[in-house]
Amino acid sequence: MHRDTLAVHAGHQVDKDTNSRCVPLYQTSAFTFDSPEHASSLFKLETPGNIYTRLMNPTTDVLEKRLSAMDGALCGVAVASGQAAITMAVMNITQVGQNLVSSPAIYGGTSNLFHNTVKRMGIDIHWADMNDLATIEAGIDENTRLIYCETIGNPKNEVPDFEKIAEIAHRHGIPFVVDNTCAPSGCNPFLYGADIVVYSMTKYIGGHGTSMGGMILDSGKFDWTGKKYGTVGKFPEFTEPDPSYHGMIFYDHFGGDSQKDENGNVLNPCFNARIRTCLLRDMGPCLSPFNSWLFIQGVETLSLRWKRICETSLKLAQWLEQNPYVTWVNYPGLPSHPSHANAVKYLDGFGGIIGFGIQGGIESGKRFLQNVKLLSHVTNIGDSHSLVAHPASTTHQQLSEEELAACGITHDFIRIAVGLEDADDLIADLEQALKASV
Repeated sequence: MHRDTLAVHAGHQVDKDTNSRCVPLYQTSAFTFDSPEHASSLFKLETPGNIYTRLMNPTTDVLEKRLSAMDGALCGVAVASGQAAITMAVMNITQVGQNLVSSPAIYGGTSNLFHNTVKRMGIDIHWADMNDLATIEAGIDENTRLIYCETIGNPKNEVPDFEKIAEIAHRHGIPFVVDNTCAPSGCNPFLYGADIVVYSMTKYIGGHGTSMGGMILDSGKFDWTGKKYGTVGKFPEFTEPDPSYHGMIFYDHFGGDSQKDENGNVLNPCFNARIRTCLLRDMGPCLSPFNSWLFIQGVETLSLRWKRICETSLKLAQWLEQNPYVTWVNYPGLPSHPSHANAVKYLDGFGGIIGFGIQGGIESGKRFLQNVKLLSHVTNIGDSHSLVAHPASTTHQQLSEEELAACGITHDFIRIAVGLEDADDLIADLEQALKASV
């Protein structure tokens, strides 16, 4: 079925007990067992089923299956926030003495996670401009575990060449992890070689600024045994006995090479299975069933909202580019943007984030934030409301001047996250705020 149909139907069968057309909210922390044997089988991972909402929940299960179906992933794991999704995806395969290659043009929270928190865990970050393939290649060594980037870098709006980066990752036998938060209905990174895709569902997927949540989707196609890439033994997390499950080998337990897609590619869910049964079990960043239910409502209208947001954003960016009070505009839908060619190649709609500079620099920018009336001064994105922020003093303020420059953030950078209002009303608000600020 087409993606818009899957957004409404995937992952859910009508409840036979109640005949409820919509997905029920299972607001429960625990579930009963049929027998002592059934309970034991669940805890041994021999039988799939519900034990405790920290691990899985029927409402959350629909959300995981729905987003998996929409992106063509093998499976998904929902967690409490986008930051939790990124952290779990990295920690699942990376430990002390190892490293990952990352774009510096990423969300401020992720940048701080990589610059500081992950480093304190003994994990190094090799920063690489995703537009410089030689630099990416040079950042990979025998201890590199993954390559990480964002579909549309927030807020630099950089769009990498996914196919070329995926080829580099797979040549070295490591997975390509993509944060698709800023293009959830505009790009499917799995089509271009990504192995793991993460989302902050807090943003466009929820769409209303009411709930926190993250998602980790696994294509199931990456060969964790290393046989396909000539790197056997590189990921012992999946191919060697796990002491927390009495020596179980995750890759073998979850099907080995037995499941294949229509093209003969082996499919194995061990990556997300380990996140659910080890990291979620031990660290507990589980998603509330109520938030899962709210995200399901958001998913059903995602494509409609995405089209409106992209249309409005392009109109605003074009208007800003012609405005005499604006010194520069950063939007991948404009031919002037460095990533425009990749945006045309990979995106269906150029996203909802616009960056621009204002005459008078930071002081004019501060006045602009005080003078907007329709736009809200908020650091979130992907809301139904249009939001405006100053990244250098908020989302990215922990970064050094050098790190800010790598993210494409100057002190006059103003970020707009476009919502669902009428474009002409937004332009009117921008126009009065600019006139009053410069």
